[in-house]
Amino acid sequence: MSQPLPFVIDPTGADRHTEYQALRARGPATPVDVLGLRAWAVTDPALLKTMLTSPDVSKDGRAHYPDFQQTIRTWPLGLWIEVQSMLTAYGADHRRLRRMVAPILSARRIAEMRPTVQAVVTELIDGLAAVPAGQVVDLRERLAYPLPIAVIGDLLGVPEDQRDDFRQIVDGVFDSTLTPEQAQANAARLFKSTDQLIATKRGDPGDDMTSLLIAARDEESDGSGFTDDELRDTLILMINAGYETTVNVIDQAVFAMLTSPDQLDLVRTGQAAWEDVVEETLRHEPAIKYLPLRFAVTDIHLPDGQIIAAGDAILAAYGAANRHPEWHGTDADTFDVMRGVKDHLAFGYGVHFCLGAPLARLEVAEALRQLFERFPTMSLAAPPDALRPVPTLISNGHQELPVHLRSGGRS
Repeated sequence: MSQPLPFVIDPTGADRHTEYQALRARGPATPVDVLGLRAWAVTDPALLKTMLTSPDVSKDGRAHYPDFQQTIRTWPLGLWIEVQSMLTAYGADHRRLRRMVAPILSARRIAEMRPTVQAVVTELIDGLAAVPAGQVVDLRERLAYPLPIAVIGDLLGVPEDQRDDFRQIVDGVFDSTLTPEQAQANAARLFKSTDQLIATKRGDPGDDMTSLLIAARDEESDGSGFTDDELRDTLILMINAGYETTVNVIDQAVFAMLTSPDQLDLVRTGQAAWEDVVEETLRHEPAIKYLPLRFAVTDIHLPDGQIIAAGDAILAAYGAANRHPEWHGTDADTFDVMRGVKDHLAFGYGVHFCLGAPLARLEVAEALRQLFERFPTMSLAAPPDALRPVPTLISNGHQELPVHLRSGGRS
């Protein structure tokens, strides 16, 4: 069966919702062009769940992608398949790496972090309250960014003087408008900064995730521990996942509340909780629109007769799947905190489900709770359609989130 011409994914993410609709109209999976790389975008949630749990689909490009070496040298998003961590592991390797990280992000440890998260949010909200009246505030810059940076920084033991550097580098990791040369230079900075963090913590360990992972690396002598690259790349995964994604969920949740006053009223009257807002935001506007890449281990026969050949790249289209009408009905595009079923794929699915999901949920819910309690008359300081998306096909957020913290246009 002949395949349609690839649908070109917009690297700037300028009109994601129209793109989702176009992709879904082409069937459960369709050929796409991702910055010049040919892949299959999977938008059907049932098919995507199957692929996310099937041994016939791998995240290990080294083992299962024939074009791996060429791709990591020339593709702007090559870092996403080059790193060696849980993100790109398959089978026994994935189980080994996940087993070493899971205890550090256990439910008990996340629960112990709640007072820290609450204190960081309170400090940030106090800072907002001190903004002079009449001044427009960018909540992405003043709340959505600094909260996860502080939390992941404390969790990993990142020194204060390294945190701004990591923020800039992570922004580059998610930027799909960089040239291959710019992306490679950014990746080199990321490797160098992470190696510096490891060296710092190896010389002066503490009660933080980096020190614990280093100990796991250094104490294992039977080959079951981290390699040096795996240790570095696991920290890279934690920094990237713990920072960028949470920034976008806070951003999108605040935006949804400020543009849907009826939904905000449901929370204020006790008919819905902030946790409902978090889950509906994750469904309606997931932090990651598309996640590169997975690879077919064997030929995969699709329901419409097409075949994803062994070695083909696969793009998980989380944003399109989350809004699929066969999953969430004809009102799937509507933000509804009272939605009975808020299931989504924002944190992945199956063996690669994000270990940091409980921490992200905690951060977003606490940020929303304190923000709207302190500033009950807050409003957007620009028309909703004037807000610019972050220029990337991966992340899903705004470049700025300008607000008036108090009514009457007074901050």
